[in-house]
Amino acid sequence: MGKHGGLSPDDIRDAAGVIEAMQRLKERSGLTFRELEERAARGGDVLARSTLADVLRRRKLPRPEVLAAFVRACGERDRVNAWLEARERIAAQVAVEATDTASDARAGREAPALGDEAVQRQLLDGERLAARLELVDVRLRLAQHDRMVGELAARTDAYPPDEQVIGQLLLALCRCGRQAEALEEYERARRRLADELGVDPGAALRRLYGRILAGDPDLSGDPGPAAVRAEAPSADEEAEDDSGAAANAMTGRQLVPRLLPADLSLFVGRNSEVDQACRLLEADGPRPLTLLVTGPAGVGKTAFAVRTGHRLASRFPDGQLHADLRGFGDEPADPFTVLGTFLRALGVRGGTVPAELTERIHLYRSLLAQRKVLVVLDNAAGAQQVRDLLPSGARCAALVTSRTTMAELGCHRLPLDVLDSATGLALLREMLGPDRTDAEPDSARSIVETCGGLPLAVWVVGARLAARPHRPLADVARALADEERKLDELAVGHIAVRASLELTYQGMAAPAQHALRMLALLTGPDFAAWALAALLDVDLSEAEAVLDDLVEVHLVQAGPAGAAGIRYQLHDLVRLFGRECAIRAVHHQDHAAALTRLLGASLHLADHAADTLSVDFQGVSQAELASWRVSPADTGHLLADPLAWFTDERQFLIDVAEQALDRKETAPAAGLATALTTLFQVGSHFDDWERLQNRALKAALSSGDRHSAATLHRCLGELTTILDRYPEALNHFERALLLAEGQGASYRAGATAGLAYVHRLLGHYPSAVLHFEKAAELARQAGNVNCLVYATNGLGVIDLEQGRVEAAVERFTECLRVSRDEGYRPGEAQALRCLGQSHRTLGAYPAAADAYRQAVAISADLGDRLTATHAACWLGDVLVRQGEHMKGRRLLAESLWTYREFGNLWGEAATLYALAEAQLAAGRPALARGRAEAAVRLWRQIGSHTWLAVALDTLSTAHTRVGDHPAATRAREEAAELRRA
Repeated sequence: MGKHGGLSPDDIRDAAGVIEAMQRLKERSGLTFRELEERAARGGDVLARSTLADVLRRRKLPRPEVLAAFVRACGERDRVNAWLEARERIAAQVAVEATDTASDARAGREAPALGDEAVQRQLLDGERLAARLELVDVRLRLAQHDRMVGELAARTDAYPPDEQVIGQLLLALCRCGRQAEALEEYERARRRLADELGVDPGAALRRLYGRILAGDPDLSGDPGPAAVRAEAPSADEEAEDDSGAAANAMTGRQLVPRLLPADLSLFVGRNSEVDQACRLLEADGPRPLTLLVTGPAGVGKTAFAVRTGHRLASRFPDGQLHADLRGFGDEPADPFTVLGTFLRALGVRGGTVPAELTERIHLYRSLLAQRKVLVVLDNAAGAQQVRDLLPSGARCAALVTSRTTMAELGCHRLPLDVLDSATGLALLREMLGPDRTDAEPDSARSIVETCGGLPLAVWVVGARLAARPHRPLADVARALADEERKLDELAVGHIAVRASLELTYQGMAAPAQHALRMLALLTGPDFAAWALAALLDVDLSEAEAVLDDLVEVHLVQAGPAGAAGIRYQLHDLVRLFGRECAIRAVHHQDHAAALTRLLGASLHLADHAADTLSVDFQGVSQAELASWRVSPADTGHLLADPLAWFTDERQFLIDVAEQALDRKETAPAAGLATALTTLFQVGSHFDDWERLQNRALKAALSSGDRHSAATLHRCLGELTTILDRYPEALNHFERALLLAEGQGASYRAGATAGLAYVHRLLGHYPSAVLHFEKAAELARQAGNVNCLVYATNGLGVIDLEQGRVEAAVERFTECLRVSRDEGYRPGEAQALRCLGQSHRTLGAYPAAADAYRQAVAISADLGDRLTATHAACWLGDVLVRQGEHMKGRRLLAESLWTYREFGNLWGEAATLYALAEAQLAAGRPALARGRAEAAVRLWRQIGSHTWLAVALDTLSTAHTRVGDHPAATRAREEAAELRRA
């Protein structure tokens, strides 16, 4: 072998030899760059494959940590020191030679030959870069991030892709509050790594990206070494922190949305157009593709989009998103709402969905940046409605349908024309059967020609004939002939549909005609039979029979079965036609009466569903505001599963409330908004909750409705408490009490209990006790058992937090007994959770674990995942204390992700505190310190002084065990000061 032919580091004489020896070692290992990265991570090292590829390509002297990780990953653990010694020897040699060269130059002497000058320059550049990177780490730890962004941005361009530099830039941007720019910079770096080195970002950089996407407070709070350095986690730490992929940081897993409607069994023609659309959208390119399908109303754009979407589904494995934008209806879908739907479909949950449109757009684009997703936007009004919904990921595609050409939208276009005679006849043949159309070929052709080749018109006439197999086609052809002159005179495409719908309408019985006119008053995309029952003032079975008639002639479409029966849909053109008929045939007062009945039915069912769940402690029923009610038997059938019913009806109920607010029916509309509180809470629909009730509150205050305003203030106080916005919560509860002054105890009990709860969270114990005792007194007066249990439990928690454990246990036991006697399951879960805390405080860990498990089971059965997590978090803590470290830490890690999904800061802080205690128990004080510091930051942000002191105690212990005694003393003294305050 030659000078560098072997693998012994002792034989290496220069930097080129180091690189050549590393290349031979890699070849001998037989491992790919990806396999080396993964193997290093399993051993606790960081070895980004892009960094390793750069080292071996540019032949620069690698940094010590990179060399050590590489040698270990290649299976040479016992020779790591020898490699490092060789590397240091060569680095020192280069430095000495460079110094001698500089001295010779200053003395005017000719410098001795140093061999390859380019290699030596690279060596010096490499050493200089390593020192700069270390300096940047130090400056970031000193919170100098605002001065580092420009310098780091320049370095990412000046040097070949270096993941440490990229990570430092992302972190600096994050610290400056520029998270969106950090996400964009990551995407730019990912493309550059792929283009220049043919690799993906390493695990450390991906983890940092995931933390930025999740809004990790460690990245934006007070900086510390753990936040700066992207170090590979241990196996235990990965169970708590590793995001895996970008989406996992927010969702825990990457969801694959499948939102396309079911493919159509009846689809005739358009084969060449579908093929053309698929070719356009399948093509690979540097940017996402958008195809706009245009044509007149009723030409079949929706059916075409659905068929094309299903054809392309396999080419977009990361999912298909779909939205009906209702662009030409009375209430077009706004991008804010559609983005909320899309984000939830992509896995974003609860309070994590941004409250601002711009933030939703940024998150949506970030989630799609590395996925291959098809987005179908149906029935768009114009470019403004779709622009924010178009994906930006290069591998994504969008299919948009509209009646307009959207000249301002840059995209491919595919116009759909009416069907030719042969295709129209084929559609009619598919609907009626070949025997029937072949028996009357002239009449069949006349029908198609009279419909003007418009698919919807052929479909409506065909549906009518299919429902009446005894009727000759010639009868329909003659009827259409009377309308032919009208069709010739009107040039707008949907006029032909009106004529066809008019023909079908005139052939229906009077009850079906009236039902169509009433259904046209609805604004949402779908509805259930009970809504029609309210509009018609009939029972449920009669409404279902009328709907069967409408479905038979395809004026109403039967969709998928929901929790309480079939959901129906009304095509927007049919809805427009129905409204025209209603204007002609129905008096305005009858319109208003029908919508008032619908509001009453919605209020009655929502209030009954909330009462069945018995989650809230407000104690003020809204049922008295309902002017119309579904029968008791039908109510029981519809609400057999109240949560499933609400899931189906959520958007419909919101639309009913919004429509009633538009009509100034303030009291019952506010009542419906209030009745939805429990359902919003259990389903974690916090954005819907806040938006609807804020609007209802504004209307109530404007109209002087103090009762409604007081109730809504109380509900919004509960919401802002859940979202850890305590100053807002205090304001809402105090205003609720002010407005409820002089009203019954029922109105004041819930708000007083809510106010007490916030004071307790903030550590204001005297105020909390005063308000809890007042709430208990009011609850007894009002006969509100739920509120009484809530207030008594709150007093018990204060006893527990102030060390009066026996008194706390007595209160919790009483709450458990009353809750079980009254069937108040949320109160039962809360009492068990607090008894678990009491047993934990006394060191009775088996009893605590049993209580927590019961609480988890009850909350999970109620569908309340957030409340279940409140118990699961402390169960994990107790398991660790019992010696079941792995199981406990895993449960805590799951709780941490759940709290972050819901945006619950208090729960996140509690879990971080428990994880710190778990790491101390496992003998890992450094990890414990990082967790405790994060918990301290959150409780400081929330303003919870009691728990801040608890976390500071744990932080002090962690500081002591890592040998930082001054920091331990500071934490301990601050905790003592908080307890004295």
